[in-house]
Amino acid sequence: MKFSNVSRRGFVQAMGVAGAAGAVALTGCGNSASGGSGDGSGSGAGSDGGKFMMGGIGPLTGGAAIYGNACKNAAEIAVAEIDGTDSQFKFDLKFEDDEHNAEKSVNAFNTLKDWGMQMLVGTTTTAPCIAVAEEASNDNIFVLTPSASSTDVIGGQPDAQGNTTTARRPNVFQMCFTDPNQGTASAKYISEQKLGTKVGIIYDSSDAYSTGIDQKFLTEAKQVNLEVVANEAFTADSATDFSTQLNNCKNAGADILFLPVYYTPASIILKQANDMGYAPKFFGVDGMDGILAMEGFDTSLAEGVMLLTPFNADADDDRTKAFVAAYKDKTGEVPNQFAADAYDCVYALQAALEKGGCTPDMSASDVCDKLVEVFTSGDFTFSGLTGDTMAWSDTGEVSKEPKGMVIQGGQYVGME
Repeated sequence: MKFSNVSRRGFVQAMGVAGAAGAVALTGCGNSASGGSGDGSGSGAGSDGGKFMMGGIGPLTGGAAIYGNACKNAAEIAVAEIDGTDSQFKFDLKFEDDEHNAEKSVNAFNTLKDWGMQMLVGTTTTAPCIAVAEEASNDNIFVLTPSASSTDVIGGQPDAQGNTTTARRPNVFQMCFTDPNQGTASAKYISEQKLGTKVGIIYDSSDAYSTGIDQKFLTEAKQVNLEVVANEAFTADSATDFSTQLNNCKNAGADILFLPVYYTPASIILKQANDMGYAPKFFGVDGMDGILAMEGFDTSLAEGVMLLTPFNADADDDRTKAFVAAYKDKTGEVPNQFAADAYDCVYALQAALEKGGCTPDMSASDVCDKLVEVFTSGDFTFSGLTGDTMAWSDTGEVSKEPKGMVIQGGQYVGME
């Protein structure tokens, strides 16, 4: 099943990124050193070392830190690999913490702009990215987010009622699946794989990410004759007690629960379901990726949990094995899909910069214009960790194929 109509995580052509020791074969432009800091002048026209100035924003502290640190670590690995090649362009990467807070994310964006940022890999989470995307559009700075999935990030997309309330931000693109596509694909997958007969849903009505997926799941469920027997909402203020939602699903006879939520509420739902003796199948989305790395979480509770993801760390291709080895060497952990998407962002930008004939002395606005031209050209594709022959449309969405995963023995295993 392939997301062909642009979506939330897509991929760009021209490069192979393999090599266990950091050797990288690519067609992209822009090589780079590793990240965390930089000494840009604030002019938005490259560093003194002839590198492109790449900014990154995400939660490095707080409840969503697993996501932000995954993106930061992976981007640093990609930048360091590129720096070790003979490519004529390199990146200077500076990554800022926004604590999953929209106001702090805008502050981080302004810090990076003053630093001289010419393009942004970020932000990591949706609400901060929506705020930053508006600022970046005003400044005409190119944004490629690895993981902010709401259509409000890119704009120009209709809501469940068919209304378009956010205009298209032509400088903003996504490497991840969009929320609507996740909902649609999940319903199709559950139906096609015959994973359950009666579906219960528990979603966060206070979160655009969760609500967007829920709405599309419900729409697609009707199309594929998937019976939804309970659609239970909670809010961020009540995300500690799911007994009512779980009991409603149980009483309705739900034999599979769809959880379009992040890993923190998902971990509580799994524990409370176990405590009450309710054992349906569980099916999640990309926001659940990271649950196995939660401090203090009993990973046995996630045994058998299924989800769709664009990345399988257990894949046996050379490119994936090299990345997983590099990530483990850097962090001691197995990379999640957020890490893989961020890694792909760096290489996709490198390829696009080369195809667009960009140079580090260009202004951020001129770089943006070139990157938009390349990403929407129709002949720009990219093969990375999270997909083969990925491509973007002028909507900002990406086309790539999700993979069904199941947690077994404390790790993700491919279902196909």
